[in-house]
Amino acid sequence: MHAFDESAIRGSFINASLRERQNLQLPAPADQLPWERLDYLGWRDRRSPGIGYVVAELDGRPVGLLMRQAEARPRARAQCSWCEDVQLPNDVVLFSTKRAGAAGRKGDTVGTLVCAEFECSANVRKRPTLAYVGFDLEAERERRIAALAEHVENFVRNVIAG
Repeated sequence: MHAFDESAIRGSFINASLRERQNLQLPAPADQLPWERLDYLGWRDRRSPGIGYVVAELDGRPVGLLMRQAEARPRARAQCSWCEDVQLPNDVVLFSTKRAGAAGRKGDTVGTLVCAEFECSANVRKRPTLAYVGFDLEAERERRIAALAEHVENFVRNVIAG
């Protein structure tokens, strides 16, 4: 992911009010984030843990989403729909987000199961388990990284489409 500065990140949110954008706290100063190891920037609001933020790169520019965690938790252990990690090293929760534009202003939302602390970028970079003799571990890791980028992009495009 390309590095973006704080003003680009704040200005990228397509479903947040001006006040929400001004009040959000970045997880760290933008110049200290590990951009080279991120497929998207995701973090939880320290003051309001039910709120999450996701910034993805779409056509070379940042697009941000304000996401809300659902009150109810999945009954069974869920799989993240973005990183599809089968090792499940962390909790997966349902996040919903308002659609962009008129649909979002009418209250339309879309939801997805995502790692609770947005650990997807780290999950897909872990060394996969050996499936069989001759299995190409590095190719599998690269496939998982590409799949994560595709899943996040598809979700963001779905939110934009309204």
